[in-house]
Amino acid sequence: GHWLLARLGKRVLRPGGIGLTRRLLEAAGPTSTDRVIELGPGVGRTAEILLAARPASYKGVDPSPEGREQGADILAADAASTGLPDVSADLVVGEAMLTIQSDDHKREIIAEAARILAPGGRYAIHELALRADRSPEELEEIRRSISRTIKVGARPLTAPAWEALLREAGLEVTWTGTASMSLLEPSRIIEDEGILGALRFWRNMRRTPGARDRVNAMRQSFRLQGEALSAIGMVARKPESPAPKGATEQAANATEGAGNT
Repeated sequence: GHWLLARLGKRVLRPGGIGLTRRLLEAAGPTSTDRVIELGPGVGRTAEILLAARPASYKGVDPSPEGREQGADILAADAASTGLPDVSADLVVGEAMLTIQSDDHKREIIAEAARILAPGGRYAIHELALRADRSPEELEEIRRSISRTIKVGARPLTAPAWEALLREAGLEVTWTGTASMSLLEPSRIIEDEGILGALRFWRNMRRTPGARDRVNAMRQSFRLQGEALSAIGMVARKPESPAPKGATEQAANATEGAGNT
């Protein structure tokens, strides 16, 4: 489903659209001193926004050949095993990629993001979320329905479960935002792609055999699950390194000594 939409000309492929991506990156606050790593840059739309902040460096991590066509610095590797050095990034961004992983692989990717982050660094994610007040059986049926429609295993979590995974990796959630899952609604397509981009997408959809039926099926599925399904963005921070062993005692002794002087 993801690459079908990309072939039809859709550049924004995140569940909450360009609006939630912009809010997410505003909360993450990329700066000119940041070393930025993007996991799964896809067709490169988010990379354009990140590069506009003129970071100290940018690298995308993507095993797919489609991700390497964008001209940016792309490392061909799995997000769970990037091979990058420890503490080599100040900002890690990953969108619409954890949802389609198993729970174990989600943990591996988040742990890898935490490993390469420097203390004080931020990890920004943009994924699908399920309502926490639904039964486990209902949530599982929603996952199966989405997977059948987009032709890939989809395992969205509730907001508390997403936060728990980030905390498990030693990260502190500092911002959360949500948006409706309206990826294929006409108004969202225009918002994400602009008028000309939307017209190009609809023209390609009409001209590509079978594409209209696939896109309509995806849109209908998202509509049916609309009350229980949303897009979620989170920014999590890696805590600063703890003080070296003995530093606290030394500082206390120094303070005591100064007080006795």
